Amino acid sequence: MELIEGKKVAAEMKKEIAEEANSIKASGGKTPHLAAVLVGHDGASETYVAHKVKACEEVGFKSTLVRFEEDVTEEELLAKVDELNNDKDLDGFIVQLPLPDHISEQKVIEAIRPSKDVDGFHPVNVGRMVIGLPAFVSATPAGIMILLERYKINTSGQNCVIVGRSNIVGRPLSILLSQKTPTANATVTVCHSRTKNLNEVCANADILIAALGSPEFLTADMVGEGAVVIDVGTTRVKSDKTKSGWKLKGDVKFDEVSPKCSYITPVPGGVGPMTIVSLLKNTLLASKKEIYR
Repeated sequence: MELIEGKKVAAEMKKEIAEEANSIKASGGKTPHLAAVLVGHDGASETYVAHKVKACEEVGFKSTLVRFEEDVTEEELLAKVDELNNDKDLDGFIVQLPLPDHISEQKVIEAIRPSKDVDGFHPVNVGRMVIGLPAFVSATPAGIMILLERYKINTSGQNCVIVGRSNIVGRPLSILLSQKTPTANATVTVCHSRTKNLNEVCANADILIAALGSPEFLTADMVGEGAVVIDVGTTRVKSDKTKSGWKLKGDVKFDEVSPKCSYITPVPGGVGPMTIVSLLKNTLLASKKEIYR
């Protein structure tokens, strides 16, 4: 069993991104600029946005954090999105999800200009990705594809099972893995709450990806010998063993699953760091105007 160390790969990529950003600035170009909009004080969102801000500093990007209280109106938030769309110094921005119930997440996503949608959630970017055109790809699926590539894990012709069908991870990842590209060409099955014989389907996977947000859902009986297991889950659960009072749990029961795997991602330190570095990569692309000119 070999660990797929996303933390290590992300560190390598940050160096690569920083070098390119410094080269752009040295030749008279602008500093890449990423903004994050945070509504409310959700603990997980606060942590995630703080990591993004720190990552920007590490690679020499400019970062802006826009905060709103939980009771911000949908109109006020959409007005800020419009303002950011028209900020010429800003290369890309994200609106951190989830949003309060009184705000339509889809309306906010669609209000973001596709050329600044570095989260890759806008229907234009999703559509371009589906048909193989250059696009901002959702950060978590993009990060997973990079991990598979850098660990030289063969995907061509492999039976890949994804547990979870969200628009953020499961669905876009299923498209990326099935595309006719050197690092894809997999046969992909997307499982969900209505899937029959889920254990059997998972156990037959060469590559098994758990992305449903249910702590330790995937157990040893659901994994075949020698499978590659990618754990996307990052659920905060209470713990009396940590100073913060909580810890991250993945969707995979790591201790009992890992002995059966050829490769597996840990939580934390697996997919999570790749999500953030993929966002930086999208921001760099946005600053270079390589996708939307």
